[in-house]
Amino acid sequence: MNVEEIFQKGGVSMWPLLFLSILSLGTIIERLWFWGSVLSREKELVNRILEAARYDWRIAHEIARQARKTPVGRFLYAPLKLETPDPEVFRLALEASADDELASMRRGDKVLEAVIALSPLLGLFGTVWGLINSLGSIRIGDIGTASTQGVTLGIGEALISTATGLAVAIFTLAFYRVFQAFLFSQMKVFRKCGSELELLYRQHWSQVLHSSPETAPTVAPWTPEPIAQGSYKMGGDRDLGPSEPPPPPPDAEETGKVDRSNSPE
Repeated sequence: MNVEEIFQKGGVSMWPLLFLSILSLGTIIERLWFWGSVLSREKELVNRILEAARYDWRIAHEIARQARKTPVGRFLYAPLKLETPDPEVFRLALEASADDELASMRRGDKVLEAVIALSPLLGLFGTVWGLINSLGSIRIGDIGTASTQGVTLGIGEALISTATGLAVAIFTLAFYRVFQAFLFSQMKVFRKCGSELELLYRQHWSQVLHSSPETAPTVAPWTPEPIAQGSYKMGGDRDLGPSEPPPPPPDAEETGKVDRSNSPE
């Protein structure tokens, strides 16, 4: 039985299964090329960046910048391109970059999942359709006679679509699980190298703070400004003008005169 006979006996569902198989094969080839290019030089690149970060952050920045075409290069370059960020900002940049890169690595997974789910259903639909056509030509009086031999042959041919759908789904599922294993291993690599890079940066940040304490923000102590006599100031800047001087004390001589005039002679 050649391919042409298989398609003729498989029924109408064979053509959708052919389309799904081509779609699955194209996605698998693209993903194999992608993962092959990623895994071939990933370990060497991570070791170079981490080793450079232990001695000179400018060299680590340059290595990561040149490796921006790779996922791990873009992941490590995201925090290194910032200028003296806070350690918390450094960690947030790592997390955001990891989310973006892992999402791009899942490209094609939805296509494979759709093929895995639809292929068996299309095969089963072709089988049911073939059974309907085969059993529809049987009459009750023909059961057990030679005229039912063609029905048995039709049932066997109707199962071809189910077998084809299962073959496409099994083939696609095998590669889908392989790609998921690659993705999980990539998550471990990102977590490990990201943690090491963050630890190195926190050590570098603490050394910078201890070696140059003048860079830390300082606040001068507040000292009240003396207020001049006869004026009121708010905040040491605004002068609300002189206050009214207190009334002068009574003259001593006048007071003495009054006392002498009132005293009896």
